[in-house]
Parts: sequence; structure tokens; C-alpha cells
Amino acid sequence: MSLHEDAVLVLKSYEDQPELRDLYLEHLAAHPDGVYKPCQAGHVTGSALVIDPARGRVLLTLHKKLGMWLQMGGHCETGDTTLEGVALREAEEESGIAHGLTLLAGGPVRLDRHPIPAPCNWHLDVQYAALAPAEAVEAISDESLDLRWFPYAEVAAVADTSVVRLLEATLARLPG
Repeated sequence: MSLHEDAVLVLKSYEDQPELRDLYLEHLAAHPDGVYKPCQAGHVTGSALVIDPARGRVLLTLHKKLGMWLQMGGHCETGDTTLEGVALREAEEESGIAHGLTLLAGGPVRLDRHPIPAPCNWHLDVQYAALAPAEAVEAISDESLDLRWFPYAEVAAVADTSVVRLLEATLARLPG
């Protein structure tokens, strides 16, 4: 199965945000290359909010290009076969936590469509949550200016509404 086919299946089974989900599916139906960065009409990206439920905190990266505190995430690459794999790879690369991250069960937590500069138009982000192991040690990547754990209650003060919504949706899906 190709990454494009996986993306279609993941989105078809995603029950929240129906209008946005349908927009993603229309994009993929119209663009066979719609999961990759060269697609100028926009492209699917994968991200993951790294959380530590035991300590009530979230790991955010200060994005080098945007200067904003964000979840880990990025572009699909030619070797990727699943959106879950994209999100987990990006979370591992950008957090420096090489082992032990696991995606929260149940598929994507949210979708977020945001404009990007030309020549492309849109990022169609498929957002997951990644649970960090208790012994996780983060390390700043080349893509970040900083990397920091924030208590849940402080996220709204440092991040934009898309990250806040992702955290809220993640917390609503945590067991217990």
C-alpha cells in the first residue's frame, strides 16, 4: 500500500471534523502527489504532540523558521509508508527521543489546515499524540531553536490555538 492510499484510508476512518476531513480527501483525490512537498496545491504533513501524562506536561519545539512553539511534525518523505509512521518519525527526529515514543491509540487526534508561503499553498496536517516514556531524554534537533517541556496549563500562554486545540483533544482521549 502506498502512503497516498494509507492517507486516504486514515482520513476515511477519521470521524471528527467532517468538513476538513472531506477537504483533505478531495485534495488527495485530485492530486496523486498530494502527500509530498512538491505538490503546489498543498500537501499532507504529519505531526505528533509529545506528552508525558505521568508528569502532566507536553514537549514543544521552538520552530527555527517560524519562531513559534509547536508540536513536532513535518513533511512526508518518499520512504514513508503510513501517516502514523510520518508522525512518529518526525516526533523522534525533532524531540531527540529515539526510543520509547508510542502513538496514542485510535488514529489521528485532529486535523489542522494552515497556509504556507508560495510556491505551495497549504499544509494539510494530520495530528497525532505521542506518549513519552518516563525515562525520556529530549535533545534539540537542527530544526529547532529550543525544546522545552511545558505543564499543560502553560501551553495556552506560549503556543497558538492549533496547539492548544491539539492538547485539549489529546487530553480528552487519554485513558482514566
